[in-house]
Formats: sequence, C-alpha cells, structure tokens
Amino acid sequence: MDIFSPGSRLAVIGAGTIGASWAALFLAKGYEVCVFDPAPGSEALVRAAVEGAWPVLQRIANAPATPPWQRLTFAPTAAQAVAGAVFVQENGPENPALKAPLLAEIDAALPEGRIIASSTSGLTLDILRNGLARPDRILVGHPFNPPHLIPLVEVVGDEKTNPAAIERAMEFYRSIGKEPIRLTRSVTGHIANRLQAAVWREALYLVQEGVASARDVDAAMAYGPGLRWGIMGPTTTFHLGGGAGGIAAFVEKLGVAMQSWWDDLGDVTLTPELVKTLVEEMAQLPDIAALKAERDRRIVAMLEAAKE
Repeated sequence: MDIFSPGSRLAVIGAGTIGASWAALFLAKGYEVCVFDPAPGSEALVRAAVEGAWPVLQRIANAPATPPWQRLTFAPTAAQAVAGAVFVQENGPENPALKAPLLAEIDAALPEGRIIASSTSGLTLDILRNGLARPDRILVGHPFNPPHLIPLVEVVGDEKTNPAAIERAMEFYRSIGKEPIRLTRSVTGHIANRLQAAVWREALYLVQEGVASARDVDAAMAYGPGLRWGIMGPTTTFHLGGGAGGIAAFVEKLGVAMQSWWDDLGDVTLTPELVKTLVEEMAQLPDIAALKAERDRRIVAMLEAAKE
C-alpha cells in the first residue's frame, strides 16, 4: 500500500489554529490522525475546530456527513504520536529554542523513510535541522491560514534535503487538494509571507502618511489587484496587461513608471501611534468571529467558482 494512501496514519504535532486546521483536512481526506499538543484543553479545542470546519469540508473536500471521530486520536507525547505515522506535520511554536527539542524528539521516534514537514512561517532549514540525527528528511511544508481552506503549501528543501522526501511531500499535498510550490532554498519568511509583508509595509506607510485610512487601503487591495492576483498572480497579470506583446510590451509601456513607483515606496515603523490608529479603525469592524465567518464564506465561494 502506498504510504500516503487514505487510511494511513498522519501525525499532527502542535494543535493551535494551524495544527487543528490540518487535522480537520487530513480527517476529511480519509486519514487516521494522531494529535499531540501539551497545552491544557487542546483536545477539546481540536474537536471544536474539526466540528466547525466540517460543513465547509463537505463542500470542498468531499468529506463524509459527520466527522469520523474514531480516526482522530490524541497522544500524551510527540514520540508516541509519530511512532506509527507515515508523515508528520509539525506546527510547534515559532521559537527555535522550543522547536529544536520537539523536532529532536520527533526525529528519534519516527521510523526510517518518513518525512517531517514543518509548518514554520519563516524559520530556515538550517535552524530546523540543527541537531537532528537524520536532518535530510525534514523540510518545510508551510500552509496559508487556514490550511483546510487555502490551497497554497510552500515546500522548502535544499541540497541537504533528500530529493525523494521533497517529491513525496509534493505528491502528498497535491493528493489532498493542495497547490504546493517548490522553493529550492530557504529564505526568511518563504515566498508568500515576504510578498504580503511587502504589501502590508506599503499599506501602513500610506496610512502613516495620511494618504488614506487603513480600511480604504484594504479596500483598494481587496477590490483591485487582490481580485486579479487571486487568479493569476502579479507577473502573469502584468503579462496579460501587455496585450499581444505580453510582459515585454508591458515593461516597454510601463517599466519606467513602475520603477518610479518602486523608488517612491516608503519605509514604516510600527510606532505606538500607528498601532493605535490601526486598532481604532479595526474596532469599527464586526467582531473577530463574524469576520472569520465572512472570510471563510468568501474563500469557499471563490474556490467553488474556480472549479467551473
């Protein structure tokens, strides 16, 4: 049997927002899921997260009518959670001092030929593999929040990573409906976080300079380039913007202007005054639960529209 076939056991290590979302998706795709998280009440939080995600997973992932609770188990240690697993999705704290002993425990208990994929938002492979007995089998499998909805997974492996592990991870993520991309070396923040950090920096600069409110800057992104980039990404969008001549024509027509915009982009510091402005504006929005529900509803609608 293929080691990633539904029915195999997957381990989810760390069950906060990201880990619980991964657990829900893995269950929906037919896997046995064993979770470890030392936080008090983590089992109840995971079960609540699965319950909450299930109606959406029925629509987008062909999940059964009710969660298969018999396939969800919890282990008291990371070593016990990974002992029979064919694949490990690690979602521990974004702190090398905490992550290092956790990964070492996983590595020591996990059988040969198994992969450790870290959901780290920005730690590099050299940090993750430091001190591991079998460092060639750890890679980054960074999702975008929430993993059970957003298709992207950034898979990072370098010359020290077993090429077979990279290919198997890419194959696994594709098999559960994800859109994995391949990074050939580590950079802090991977790709997507660097892109959104760059956009947010300029968004906050515009707010800081009094050009527009934070909510109007958000609207400029959501109802403008965000719609196009959600379909094709910026470079392909500009390639299309060049007409029959493609990206070469776009650069010929708008390259000088684009360079002038780059040269004028600002730097920003999260001063107490700027943070206060953001907090006051965000306080005018619906509460977090309502915003999350609205976000998820629209994501599902976009995903379903993309299938047409």
